[in-house]
Amino acid sequence: MKQRTDDALFEQYQIRVNRDKKIVLTWQVIILIGFFAVWEISSRLYWIDPLIFSSPTKVFNLITRKVIDGSILTHLQITIFETVLGFIIGTILGIAFASILWASPRLSRIFDPYLVILNAMPKVALGPIIIVALGPGYASIIAMGIIISVVITTIVIYSAFKEVNPNYIKVLQGFGATRRQYFREAVFPATLPAMISTLKVNVGLAWVGVIVGEFLVSKEGLGYLIVYGFQVFDFTLVMSSLILIAIVAALMYKVVEKIERWLIKHTG
Repeated sequence: MKQRTDDALFEQYQIRVNRDKKIVLTWQVIILIGFFAVWEISSRLYWIDPLIFSSPTKVFNLITRKVIDGSILTHLQITIFETVLGFIIGTILGIAFASILWASPRLSRIFDPYLVILNAMPKVALGPIIIVALGPGYASIIAMGIIISVVITTIVIYSAFKEVNPNYIKVLQGFGATRRQYFREAVFPATLPAMISTLKVNVGLAWVGVIVGEFLVSKEGLGYLIVYGFQVFDFTLVMSSLILIAIVAALMYKVVEKIERWLIKHTG
């Protein structure tokens, strides 16, 4: 009897969750369609300057034309490659640095003020220095993506390490576990949600770093197209590049969400 009651309650819960997901998705679609509709109407009725803000129709036509002739695919592939590489390296380095700081409390106290200073420093201002140091190529652009994401990753993950329930460690201490075993068995698994949250943040940070790097030095990529569009006063090209960035960033975010669900399922 109790089993049937539990199954019924769980089924009702699943129905509520699915209904909530449908409502959220419906509103997301409505907002997206509404945004483009208002943009198109505003451009056609000259509520906004169509020369500067273009319109969804012009943007769609331009993207379609450039996809067909293949001229934008190279730029898109280069930017995605730089962003994904900067995102992965920045996240891995941030987690590694946070792990080192957790392993050595004295080292963490030494570096704590420097992490605060680095986080407050406008990393974009380091762009010219990075370009001079690494040269005007892919390396400097990827480095921009790494630098912007690695500091915040280190701070967030290290803070998550410190906030792990100390009772977990006390239990392991009772069994004579070493500090490395504390980390592997308790601290690291307990902070996986924080790591996933950091991945979501790093999607945006990596895009910022790479696009800024392309602004400064690149002759290819979506950042270059944005700068070129401003130079020739082709704002439809600028808006098209921004729309493509938004689409790919959204896809990256969805991939991170898939990873999050997989981790929750296999580590829960």
